[in-house]
Amino acid sequence: MAAKNIPISGDHSASPTLIEQLSAVLPRGFTFKIYHLSTPPTRTTAIYAPPPGTRPDRTYCESHFLAIAINTPTGTNGADSADVLVFAIEVLIYSTALSTTLFVSKADSTGYLHLLKLPKGASSPIRDISYTFLRHLVRERRRDNIRSVVSLFARAQDQYLFPGSIKNSGKHVLDDRGLVRWWCRVLTPLIEETNDSRRPTESGGAQWKAINGFLLVPGLDAYESRSFIPAQSSNSSASPSWTVGHPLRELSTRGSDVPPRCLVPHFPDDPKARFLDELDDEISGGSTDSNSGQWRSVKSIEQFWEMMAFRQECSAGRLVGFIWVVFTPDVELPSSNSQNSVVRLESNEYKRLTSISNSQENESLEWSYTKPAKPRKKKKRLSGPIIPREPRIKTENKNYLLDRPESTSYYIWRPQGRGQVIVEESNYKRITELLLHLEFSSLALAVTNTQRWVDEIRSSHAWADTWGQVVTGTKEIEVRDSSNTGGVNVLNLTIVKKKRKGGDEENNEGFNIATPTGTGSSPQVNVLGGSTIRKKVKV
Repeated sequence: MAAKNIPISGDHSASPTLIEQLSAVLPRGFTFKIYHLSTPPTRTTAIYAPPPGTRPDRTYCESHFLAIAINTPTGTNGADSADVLVFAIEVLIYSTALSTTLFVSKADSTGYLHLLKLPKGASSPIRDISYTFLRHLVRERRRDNIRSVVSLFARAQDQYLFPGSIKNSGKHVLDDRGLVRWWCRVLTPLIEETNDSRRPTESGGAQWKAINGFLLVPGLDAYESRSFIPAQSSNSSASPSWTVGHPLRELSTRGSDVPPRCLVPHFPDDPKARFLDELDDEISGGSTDSNSGQWRSVKSIEQFWEMMAFRQECSAGRLVGFIWVVFTPDVELPSSNSQNSVVRLESNEYKRLTSISNSQENESLEWSYTKPAKPRKKKKRLSGPIIPREPRIKTENKNYLLDRPESTSYYIWRPQGRGQVIVEESNYKRITELLLHLEFSSLALAVTNTQRWVDEIRSSHAWADTWGQVVTGTKEIEVRDSSNTGGVNVLNLTIVKKKRKGGDEENNEGFNIATPTGTGSSPQVNVLGGSTIRKKVKV
């Protein structure tokens, strides 16, 4: 059923910056349709637990949902055509006074991208779409002297956003190792491109000082985890920026001596978040552990990751990879090789902002309590004839979602970084969860349910025809040569040892006998002389 009276907004077109970037990475001559849905920054629960005796960080959350559709022929004669969703990705942006965290919540495909009929050997554009969307969000959320982080976990599943899509034979599902490797390849250009270039960002700010990637696969050592990281491209002049491990201590704005529970972020539908909830149950009542904020079973962040390797989600025959990309701002840090100096600098800034916030709250409370009560005015008794007013017809849906500042101490909300359609958080969840109740097992169902999902938003505002923007790719298609052997060394056939067929293919000691390289039609046989045969002496 279509939604009615949903507070919704939009500028009748998707972000021109995003559209231009997507056009540059999509294959030339092929048309796609972009659906970008987002919410305004909304106050939410802090993702980091506060140390004992302190307040949690004031946190704002902004949700983004990007869906990609293609136009495909329908029917037996192919005269009709319709749009069908091929890919979708959801990113949650958490902003505080000291950090911006972009969490990749879900990403999934339907498997109908092959209907686009790209040339054989051409790479799938899904990886470029994911990378471009993340790069766009990072650039538009950049704040001076504020660190940004892209965080995600790679866990292989048959389907995340499109129910029944696993039944589609055209869907290629990666296994656990392939998915971790795929996400590392998606994020590697994001690291290399920024580290190689020293130009200002599109938003006008200075370039990042450094970008570093971190990969942690519970249950694997550093040598095994390094196999998932792609090799550095030959045209990149930057130093290798991937590290096997986690950056949670460096990301802490409260210092490095806080309890481990204050270092691990709590994201929705995250394996480590469920482990956090179980460990937090150990802290109860007025015990000593409750006052110190320490878990009873896990005493350090290293032990936390060791225990994660034994969790069912990380040890049930499939690997789970946790990936971070840390964007360090270009600021002058103290000339000290100790990380604690940086942490103390951030902690002092946090205390300053917290003290300002607390003082403002106390002043407002004090003022509200000491404000003298005004005497009530008596209502004037109405008299005379009643004149009815003409009803005012509501010609358009009044939007209150844009009545908020674009930049505060806690977030930045540029118009270029918003979705084409902006809805409030409750309606965003209902619209995105609608996909989880649809069916994409066949092309006919996928086309029908794609139209139903699009109409869910179209029915709630006047500019229905502009929901979704058509983009034509401009990137040249690179076709991989399947005949290339990839540098495989072929041995000379004259030195290849083969097993003989029949009962005489092996000697009595079990060694394979080399085939001679003679040129006759019949194999050459070496006959031993009788004088060379030794008989076993009978005892």
